[in-house]
Amino acid sequence: MATPASSQLLPLELIDKCVGSKIHIIMKSDKEIVGTLLGFDDFVNMVLEDVTEFENTAEGRRVTKLDQILLNGNNITMLIPGGEGPDVI
Repeated sequence: MATPASSQLLPLELIDKCVGSKIHIIMKSDKEIVGTLLGFDDFVNMVLEDVTEFENTAEGRRVTKLDQILLNGNNITMLIPGGEGPDVI
């Protein structure tokens, strides 16, 4: 009996599938970013548009809207394809 070939998806291939769609990014700092991924490079530096930045501060959660950003991939902890961002209470 033959076993089915296992398909393998590499990290950069997954990110490539996200180009043009929403992505939720958790940063090393107390920031989370949600936006539409326009492109990225081998270092996972990203260009995003229609961005919402969520930052936890001592005063509470701060929400900032940005048209377009270039995000340094060195500061990214986790990427969530199609993510809607943190729940705002």
